[in-house]
Parts: sequence; structure tokens; C-alpha cells
Amino acid sequence: MVSRNTVVSTFEPERVIQPLYTGGDVALQRSGHILVTCLGEEAVLTDLNTGQALARAEGDGEVLTALTIPNLQRTLKPHSTPVVTVAVDSTGTLLGTGSADGVIKVWDIRGGFVTHTFRGHNGVISALHFFEASREIDKPVGQKEKKKARRSTKAEDDAMIGVELTENPATRFRLASGSEDGKIRIWHLSKRKAIATLDLHLSVIRGLDFSKHLNALVSGSRDKTVIIWDAQTWRPNRVIPVLERVETAGFVESSHYVYTGGESGKLRIWSPRTGRQLTEEQPAGGEGNEITHAVYNSGLDFIMSIHADQSLVLHSISALPIDTNSIDTIEPLPVIRRISGTHDEIIDLAYVTPDRSLLALATNSEDIRLVSLATENPNASSGEAGSYFGADVALLQGHDDIIICVDVDWSGCWLATGAKDNTARLWRIDHARISYEHYATYTGHAESLGALALPQQPLGPKPSSSSPPDYPPPFLLTGSQDKTIKRWEIAKSPISASPSANKKGAHPTSRALYTRKAHDKDINAISINHNNTLFASASQDRTVKIWSVQEGEVQGILRGHRRGVWSVKFAPKETPPISGDSSTGPASSRHGLVLTGSGDQTVKIWSLSDYSCLRTLEGHTNSVLKVLWMPLPSPSEQSSKRPVQIASAGGDGLVKVWDASTGEAACTLDNHTDRIWALTLDPTTGTLVSGGGDSVVTFWKDTTSNTMAAKAAASTARVEQEQQLANHTHAGNYREAIILALTLNHPARLLALFQGVVGRSPPEEGSLSGLRAVDEVLMTLSDEQLLELLRRVRDWNTNARTAAVAQRILNVV
Repeated sequence: MVSRNTVVSTFEPERVIQPLYTGGDVALQRSGHILVTCLGEEAVLTDLNTGQALARAEGDGEVLTALTIPNLQRTLKPHSTPVVTVAVDSTGTLLGTGSADGVIKVWDIRGGFVTHTFRGHNGVISALHFFEASREIDKPVGQKEKKKARRSTKAEDDAMIGVELTENPATRFRLASGSEDGKIRIWHLSKRKAIATLDLHLSVIRGLDFSKHLNALVSGSRDKTVIIWDAQTWRPNRVIPVLERVETAGFVESSHYVYTGGESGKLRIWSPRTGRQLTEEQPAGGEGNEITHAVYNSGLDFIMSIHADQSLVLHSISALPIDTNSIDTIEPLPVIRRISGTHDEIIDLAYVTPDRSLLALATNSEDIRLVSLATENPNASSGEAGSYFGADVALLQGHDDIIICVDVDWSGCWLATGAKDNTARLWRIDHARISYEHYATYTGHAESLGALALPQQPLGPKPSSSSPPDYPPPFLLTGSQDKTIKRWEIAKSPISASPSANKKGAHPTSRALYTRKAHDKDINAISINHNNTLFASASQDRTVKIWSVQEGEVQGILRGHRRGVWSVKFAPKETPPISGDSSTGPASSRHGLVLTGSGDQTVKIWSLSDYSCLRTLEGHTNSVLKVLWMPLPSPSEQSSKRPVQIASAGGDGLVKVWDASTGEAACTLDNHTDRIWALTLDPTTGTLVSGGGDSVVTFWKDTTSNTMAAKAAASTARVEQEQQLANHTHAGNYREAIILALTLNHPARLLALFQGVVGRSPPEEGSLSGLRAVDEVLMTLSDEQLLELLRRVRDWNTNARTAAVAQRILNVV
């Protein structure tokens, strides 16, 4: 068998990080193990312990606005207007739905029919809550009832209370509803009417909860107040001025506390008896951090808050003391875990930590998200952060505007970020010590940063190779929309030697060693070569410039792209020579190679010997936004003629892997529905990671070796089968020979076999084909084998030399 000179590369999506929540309602199973979220028109069920998607409930084409978790599965006919809020009673048999037209319906989940229809609100139903009243006095809701109430005696009231207390427990179920008209109505399910109207709020009711222990109802409103209502008289026990728009409120920890959340983005704890705030004052969160909802189930040790940026935060309540009278203030509830419902548009990403166990994501926001790449831990608890693949480990906060670019140094312990706030920041990532802290800020550019780069080889003293978190890289390069490039000096002494650097708000001072007017338009990318002596800058002015790192002087200019250049990368150190076009001949690798991707939909390979273009790769149908060099072939792969490869990602949502020597696309990877902004590589495993505007991060596993092994095994098996076919034909085993010829798709051998049988002289008596053994084989063929045989007979019948054989076989069939 002759070996091929080329290797067909294959990649498969090994793992994917994708959105699980894009806004709307959120529900949590009573045990706290299963999370249900709205994802457009779908409902996604996620295991909170492992982060694994358990199921997806497909929608009907309309975006989901509310959901809950009943004990049964049932499809119910909806309202005539959108359903805004839902609630399930404690038994799991009744479902309450509130619509945009102010109508409330109560459903029997088992039977699938409406049991109650309540009208009375003058706006959207914004909150619902089932509860079981222990005792109450029906509060009059109309003028006639009020007049009758004035004439009633205290004895009559006492008699009414006695009747209420002796009723069947099933008649004590109530439904509290809140509306955008600011009113709360208490509906008696047995009497099928409203027994109280609470109208002290002045704005939308956003939170309702009932405490059986206190026999009280808590309500939160956007009028910046929370009211504790006495469920016996339906009069306010206490009005708490929260001083922020309240979006959620409820009782927690055996009703000893009330929690609220709203526009500040902070969860606050209050005493229901005194109305005093117990948590210390907390600074308000930034834009997009507002709390829109919160979920708490009795018995859980955490409250889950849902924020406007589609993130879900778990706050621990295990440290709350039982006796509220003995405490003055408590610290804010500690955050034990953060879940990103969606990563929005992935603008850039990078592997961090020495073992590449974390992924840093720039997600169209001013924060960097560190995501775990660890395998699932089935024994992890719901509150254990970073215990599964895709879990949020940390949030790096500090920039004031959207982060555009990120880069990591050779060690993976130092991360640089550039943002629209005109600054770059350096972060120290020490995953072993669970430390992710801001180290330095670089201010000096007049416009937003579009590119930056850190050294890719250690330059410091020897200890930096053994303890990189304690030794920052020596310099940072930044490029901006102000068309300049700056080289910044980073403090070289270890952090432990600078006590002031460890104080809160104190960081090593940094200054720009030089500033160069680099291009005529925005700078999109910067890359540093393997020995940190040269760097390249790519710009929208359609050029790439090669600079000396030390002096900041231009060494050469790469011209040839017809549109702006989005990405540039130096080739690895040991990259072999790559031949150019027939007119340029082989390229020298002594000075190195450069790879660029442009808005003209092409990828170009350049020689640093004479700054000429060696090869232009065409295949993308939109701008090429990222390029990189694949890991160089190992010695064993070089012997199998595995070529040097490059990868590119474009606005067409595709990742392409190219043979750098021939310029041909080795394979095309498709798993995104929007443009791919980010592309990086794990140098140890060769795993490609792509992130795009569809909020999806795809991990592409190189399956080339597996594909080659499978092809080699298939080729060996085919040779063995061909030999078996020859042996069966020679031995006269017609059944095995015919079936193998059909399976191996050998029409010539099949025809030769049939010609030998048809031309047999004399033919066997009683045989249609010439041999009764062949007749029996043709009679017992499967439908698929018979169809394949008829296709061959059809082809033979068109040729006069083989038509006789075709007719004889057709006669047998």
C-alpha cells in the first residue's frame, strides 16, 4: 500500500460553553439542585452542581416571560394577552397566572382546567403568591361592605373569626396579587372573591411573600418602600423606606429576616420587627448590575439574585444569626458563586494559569470573566464555585468601559487588558492561591485601546521561571485609535519586595518608555516575536509594520492587503521554510515569518527576509478577524509529512485550518451563527478555542491522528476483504463472493464472476443463471443488496458486450 504525501486534518467540537439565560424569569427546584431559566423561547434545565444542561423545553415561537416548577407536566390554554407572572401553591396542584390585561387565573394542574378567574386590577399583574392563612379578618373591599362593617358589633367580628378558625384547612388557601396600579389584592379561593385590597404602595408591586410564623405578608414596590402587612387585620405593621426601587422582596431564615434587591444591585437584609437595615451600607453596582429578581426556597443556605446583565449570583445566608435582637449590623451576604447566563458577544479570549485551566473572556462589558475549564465534579455542592467546566471562577473589575483586547504572557499568570476607557490594566492571576488581583494601570492614550501584547518568553531573572506570579513581565506594548504605540515599563521587582504594592489601591508605578506615531488609522493588533526583539502592528490603514522592541524603530512595512488588517502573528521559533509562489521560490526562515488576516477576506504569509508576501490564502467570504499558527509538527508527525498549519476565523462564522505550504484549506470548522471575533490555542493539546457574537465558545479537538488511524484500519480491512473476495471466487464460494463484491463496490469483479457462471458449458440442470448455487444466492439477497445488484445490471444492460449477462441475471431476479 502506497502512503499518501498529505495528511487530511480533522477537528471536532469537543466542548461548548453556550448561553443558558437571556432574560425573563428564573425558577429553582425546592432542593436547589435544578435551575430553570428562560433562553429566548426555550426553557433550559441545568444541574446546579455540575453545570450540565439536563433538558431543553422547546417553545411555541414566543419569548418566555414567566416560568415555575410544578410537580406535573401539563400544557394549558393561555390568556388572550401575554402571561407576565406565574406561581404554584405549596401542594404543587394549583397554578396561578397573571396576564398583561389584569386578569388572574387559577388552574388545576392535574385536570388542566381553570378553577378561578379573578378580575379587579387595572394593569399588568406583576406579582403572585399563594399562601395559607392561619387567621384573618376579612377587610371590606367596597362601600356597601364598609357601611355594613360599621354597623357590625364586636361580637359578630369575634364570631366570624371563630368560623374562620374552624374551617377546613383547604379553605384557608389565599392568593396575593400585585399589579402595576400599586394595589395588592388578597383573593379567598374558597369564597372566590377578594377579601382585602391593600393600596398603600404608589408604584408597581414587584415582590410578595408570606410568613406563616409571623402571620404577615411582605410586599416590595418600585415606590422604594417595603411594607409588612398583618394577615389578621390586613393593616400595615411596618413601612420600611428602602430608598431604592425594589424589584424583589421576601422572608428568609424562618422569617427572622426580610431581603430586598433593586436598582443598586446589592442584596440587603432587614429586620421585619424593627424595620431596620441589618447589612452594612454597600456601594451601588455599575450599569447592568441591577437586581431584577431573586429566588429563595425554604431550607436552602443561599439566595439567588438575578441581575440585568443576565448573571445569577448565589449569596450565602448560612452565617445569619437566629436572634436578630442581639445584632447591630452584619456584613453583606458573601457571594459563594456567580453564574453567567450569557457571555454576550465574545470579543476576545485567552488561556490563563500555567496549566491553562482557566479561560479569560472579554464579553462586551467592562469586566473580565475567568471561566473554569475543569472537568465536571459530580460530588460538588450547589454553592461550590469553579467545580465544573464553564463555571465562573472570578470577575476582574476595574475598567470603566468595554474591554476590547486581552493578552497573556508566557507563564499564563499575567493578563493584560485594553478598553474603551483609554487605559490598559495588568492583572496577576495566581490560581493556586485563589488570587486574581489588579496590579497596575497604564494611562496615556488619547483614545480607546485596540491592541496590546506581552512578552512570550521569560526575560527576567531565573526565579521568574519557577514562581511567575511573583515576577511580572518586563514591558507591555499597547496600540490605540489615537494611531500611536506605547511601550510601558513594568516594575521588575517581585510584589513581595514592594509592601506598598500589596496595599489596597496601591500598585507599582508605570511609565511609557516611548510613544510612536505608528499608523494613519486605528491599530487593531500587536504581536511580539519569539525572542522579544521585534513586534508587529496591524492597522486599518491596510499596512503592517515591523518594529524593534528596544528602540521602537520601524524595520519594515508589509503592504499588499486591500483593506484594513485585523490580526497579525509571528511564526514560532522552529517554523520550517515555506515556499512561496512559483515566481518567488523558497522562503528563508532565518529571519522568520509573519501571518496576517484582513478585511479583504484573505490571509497572507510574509517573509521577514525581504518583507514580501509568500502566499495569499483565499476562502473566507467575510473579513478575516483572527489568525494564528498551529503547533508545529512533532518529529513523528514530520515523518508522516504533516504540514505546517495555520488557522483563521472570520466574519462568516467559520474557522479554517490551512496548509501553509500549499495554501489550501485543510478543513473548515462550523459551529457559530455569528462572526468569530476571538481565536486562541492551547499549545500543549492543540485545542482551538473560538468565540463569537453568538455568545458561544467552542473548543475544537484535533482528531487528525484518530482519523488517520481509522482510515489506516479501514484500508487494511479493505485489503483483507479484497483478498477474501479473490479466495472465495477461486474456491467457488459464490454467496460470500457476491456479497463481498457488492459490499466492496467492485462491479468489475462481480461482472467477471457472473460471466464465468453464465458462460459455463454445459449449464447446470435446472439453473437459470448456469449454477443453482448462484440462483440460491440471488434469491436470498437483502433489499439493500438487491438494489445495488439491480443498479449494476442496469449499467451492464447498456453495453452490447455485457447485455447478455445482464439479461440472464435479471431473469433470475
